[in-house]
Amino acid sequence: MSSIGAAFRLVRAGWVLVREGVVAALPGDELSGAPKFGWRVARLLARRRALRHGRGDRLARAVARLGPSYVKLGQFLATRPDVVGNDIAVDLAMLQDKMPTFPMAEATAEAAASLGRPVGDLYASFGEAVAAASIAQVHPAEVVYDGVPKKVAVKVIRPGVRRRFQHDLESFFLAARLQEKYIPSARRLRPVEVTETLAQTTKVEMDLRLEGAALSELGENTKDDPGFRVPSVDWERTGRDVLTLEWVDGIKMNDVAALAAAGHDLKAIAANLIQSFLRHTLRDGFFHADMHPGNLFVEADGTIVAVDLGIAGRLGKKERRFLAEILYGFITRDYLRVAEVHFEAGYVPAKHDVAAFAQAIRAIGEPIHGQPAETISMARLLTLLFEVTELFDMQTRPELILLQKTMVVVEGVARTLDPAFNMWKTSEPVVGDWIRGNLGPKGLLTDARDGVHALVSLARQAPDLAARAERLSREVDAMAEHGLRFDAATAEAIGKAEARHSRSGRLALWVIAAALVWIAWKLV
Repeated sequence: MSSIGAAFRLVRAGWVLVREGVVAALPGDELSGAPKFGWRVARLLARRRALRHGRGDRLARAVARLGPSYVKLGQFLATRPDVVGNDIAVDLAMLQDKMPTFPMAEATAEAAASLGRPVGDLYASFGEAVAAASIAQVHPAEVVYDGVPKKVAVKVIRPGVRRRFQHDLESFFLAARLQEKYIPSARRLRPVEVTETLAQTTKVEMDLRLEGAALSELGENTKDDPGFRVPSVDWERTGRDVLTLEWVDGIKMNDVAALAAAGHDLKAIAANLIQSFLRHTLRDGFFHADMHPGNLFVEADGTIVAVDLGIAGRLGKKERRFLAEILYGFITRDYLRVAEVHFEAGYVPAKHDVAAFAQAIRAIGEPIHGQPAETISMARLLTLLFEVTELFDMQTRPELILLQKTMVVVEGVARTLDPAFNMWKTSEPVVGDWIRGNLGPKGLLTDARDGVHALVSLARQAPDLAARAERLSREVDAMAEHGLRFDAATAEAIGKAEARHSRSGRLALWVIAAALVWIAWKLV
């Protein structure tokens, strides 16, 4: 029954996208055969008033009709330009996460149930919602600390949102499986794996304790950083469905006129934003991955305060070294070194020629050096770099794609504040310090120390590894003698899985066909 429901929900979503002109706005001129015919039909079925709007507005209208699950899907796909393309990713990133608020009584009931105490015992006052998103909404409240009242922000999960997401995820998985089965060219994008990532990301976002933990971690990392901070978490009033934070009094960074009227130095704020982001990325390997201007406030003293840490990115030491070296290589025009870093990191298969890859990178780097520094976009550079690496079989790296997307947003915000913003000059102190500290003599000593720790750890595990190797050798010998065998339970499970997938696929196709016939009949 869930497959039938998922298929109907998928058909409805497709119909809304067609009627709101989203499908018609896709670049269909290069299509051929059945896909191009479908695109032409979609243009005929689109509402006339929808066609008068741009693609971004059409997406926003369609998503508003489809509900919170699709808002989150759009925001998630905005972090994967490798899947949807750069232009569409930019449109998706502009989706406004503004949803209708739910009643105050439901919010207080959710808070009380999550925290195990009446709202009146936890907060001195609890106001009406001031902002609502796809997953939660925010209420102003007051808490008394040591006899002193203090304003706080209370984020409360939307009632029933988990069940709604679970139903819509079934539709997303059905669409991904059909795409992999019937569109061979899309298999390299691994749509099922992308959907699994969305499901996991959404589960994390729906546990507000994890967002509180991310804020706490970023707060510890940045406690000594100049001009940047995140709000503190009130853990006594935080649970799975409720997150209580200090209230931030500041001007949103998307209100440039208000920032200027308040006397802020916009150029200094732009520089601080970029340097803070690069510092978190390179130094800590943990960064806020949703730094659009609506999530950034500027306090009276110019300090940037970042909120809404539902999406965070992490980079390992290898990825941080990779990022720093390629940026430094482009600055110094050492394209061979940039190419070698890709091979050393294992991102490009060894079967390719380093010199040929360096030549491709030179095609990106050389045009940059003929432009004024303030016109060169680091985010654009990374985008072009990842496009070229596809030609050399570089596998999709989700953590680097998320970094690229965040850098596009952050750099865009900086250029909004300062149109003549010089990305390279501003980032050099942070990138240069990291390179000197991690790739110079100090970095070699750190690597040597880490290597010694790894050897000691390996030595401690040697007896266990030897026992595992012996057991594996016996199992391989037995397999060679008797062949590979499944037990009865495994064989039965495989058979049931195959039958279920075949049945679900056929059923979904019949449901979709019936829905299309119904739509055609209604139109006639």
